[in-house]
Amino acid sequence: MKNVAVILAGGSGKRLGSALPKQFLDLAGKKIIEYSISAFEENQRIDEILIVCNSQYIDYLQKIIDEKKYLKVKKILNGGKERSDSSLAAINHFNENVNLIFHDAVRPFVSQKIINECIDSLEKYKALTVALPSTDTIVKINSQNEVEEILERKSLVNVQTPQAFHWDVIKEAYSRALQDKNFIATDDSSVVKKYMSEITVHIVEGESDNIKITYEKDLLLAETILNKKNL
Repeated sequence: MKNVAVILAGGSGKRLGSALPKQFLDLAGKKIIEYSISAFEENQRIDEILIVCNSQYIDYLQKIIDEKKYLKVKKILNGGKERSDSSLAAINHFNENVNLIFHDAVRPFVSQKIINECIDSLEKYKALTVALPSTDTIVKINSQNEVEEILERKSLVNVQTPQAFHWDVIKEAYSRALQDKNFIATDDSSVVKKYMSEITVHIVEGESDNIKITYEKDLLLAETILNKKNL
């Protein structure tokens, strides 16, 4: 099947306290989103790139794409208020079965190794997420802010992106989810897990450098990673 990267760039950047959405902030002379687009543009197995963006910044983003000559970017779609709205915009864009590889625009250091392992895994699995084993002790607390349960670290992971799916699976998962009046989604793999329990969500091992830039301190970490990689 065709491999389509979907870069989710609908965030507002409020938590970082910036006037511009964080995906458009400069990082060593490039916009953060440029690193994410380039990773998929350079991968020979990616056939097409879609970007889902806040409507206010579509023209701004189009200028970046034209200037950098990203040939695989075929469409910029208007996102929505929630992350799930952005995912649905990409899902509803298609009417044929393709591999959809969703990635956060603000994870600029996704490696070719991760992208290739996601594509490889889609030959066997219909849904997957990239994740790293948790290195911290995680506890469950009660409403009084007291420790209720200490969870076993060996069975816990920190979820990253990409998250990838056969189009027919993620479309059906969202179709079921939208019938639930209490539906809330923080990521796409959780939608499949909750509403299509018959589908196995496979784990592709992530990397510590595959960080998400959310707060100002993350920009400093990103600069350190760039220096290490000499990008």
